[in-house]
Amino acid sequence: MKFLFCLIFLLLGLGSTFAQNPTIKVLDTDFSKGRLNKTTILTLEDVGKFHGHLCDGLALGFMGLREGLSMLYPDSIIDRTNTRIVSKSSPCITDIAIYLTGARYQYNSFYVSDSIPYLFIVQRKDNSKTIGIKLKPGIKPYAIDSLGKLANDGRLSACELNSLKKLEDEFTQYILQTNPKEIFVLVEITDFNWDPKLSNSFIKTDIINKAKSNCEGKNH
Repeated sequence: MKFLFCLIFLLLGLGSTFAQNPTIKVLDTDFSKGRLNKTTILTLEDVGKFHGHLCDGLALGFMGLREGLSMLYPDSIIDRTNTRIVSKSSPCITDIAIYLTGARYQYNSFYVSDSIPYLFIVQRKDNSKTIGIKLKPGIKPYAIDSLGKLANDGRLSACELNSLKKLEDEFTQYILQTNPKEIFVLVEITDFNWDPKLSNSFIKTDIINKAKSNCEGKNH
């Protein structure tokens, strides 16, 4: 009985670890002038190091884009040399797009547009198969968006920022513990026009409050 309990505990722990740090397997060339034969496992924690922190937007982007890439490559490893992507301008979403796909604007494989009705539009170059990825209606708590807009305007106090972070952390846990098919809508786009535009006027919203003082309230 003791052994059975320990085994169940271990399996639950492994499941929890996987949920907290999801992975994706990708294919790249093996050196600067190399062949397409190097596989790598990327994790959400890896992207967090690149991005600067883990957050709900990063988790949403990772889980959603992984679903879309799996639709593009249902029978093979995701080929980062054969993929291009458009993303919304959110710092989290753009960093996920770049990190998971290896896409870059200067190589005609990435650009940003807030006019798309998706978080991402991702395309396979060799056959032009294109997938749009967005959240199902009502998935994201309204309070996160409403408080987020106030935070972007610098209108939240230090303790209110902590409250927003708590909401986002709880939403992150929901994202990582829920079947992605219950969270995302994936749409195959048959008439997509790749139209890269370059702009440096987007606002990096995750640094707006970087000089805000710490919350001194006892209940935050």
